[in-house]
Amino acid sequence: MPTDSAATPPPPTERRAVVLLSGGLDSSTTLAIAVEQGFTPYAISFRYGQRHSRELAAAQALGRHFGVRDHKIIDIDLRAFGGSALTSDEIAVPHERSTADMGHGIPVTYVPGRNLIFLSLATAFAEVIGANDIFLGITAIDFSGYPDCRPEFLESFAQTANLATKAGTEDGRTLRYHAPLIQMGKAEIVREGTRLGVPWEQTWSCYEGDEVACGTCDSCLLRLKGFAEVGLSDPLPYRQR
Repeated sequence: MPTDSAATPPPPTERRAVVLLSGGLDSSTTLAIAVEQGFTPYAISFRYGQRHSRELAAAQALGRHFGVRDHKIIDIDLRAFGGSALTSDEIAVPHERSTADMGHGIPVTYVPGRNLIFLSLATAFAEVIGANDIFLGITAIDFSGYPDCRPEFLESFAQTANLATKAGTEDGRTLRYHAPLIQMGKAEIVREGTRLGVPWEQTWSCYEGDEVACGTCDSCLLRLKGFAEVGLSDPLPYRQR
């Protein structure tokens, strides 16, 4: 849990990084990459009114596995707005869509403003602990059409963040936003995560919160497709593969 020392500047030899950690395939691989690159990881996750808490349990397990220094879980009520299948009981999660269907338009699982909010809070966390690097697991390939998973979005946010913070305007720091998976498809991410020793059995990607993953929502289908393309078996149990 947080300590007073977490807010002090890092020692000269320590490079701190904040990693947005959802508990899924992409963010767990991103965390592993940050650790491999020599960063001391600090994780941030969000209880934002999503359908279930399985992903948060996964994020906590992954944080322990990779030895994160501090793990913040922030409460935000995006159900107050709804507008997404993930934050409204009135909108159903789509199932059994083809990859072609996923490649057209923005799906109902898009959560308005989510990455804007998450990155803003991750930036505040980084500014306080003296971290200049923020990692997130967005990808512009196999990304289900989310507009806030594109390189253009991240480049624009980085420019804004450096203009909007004391770190960037007075302290002479440059906040850097890393999306190491941005040009990777799910198969490449599975291959990279496997190389880095990500414990796939501790991750969770399904949009539903049942005892086993559904196997038919967009997230499950893309995940299973990634494992299949590299010839690996996903260790998670599925109701339908």
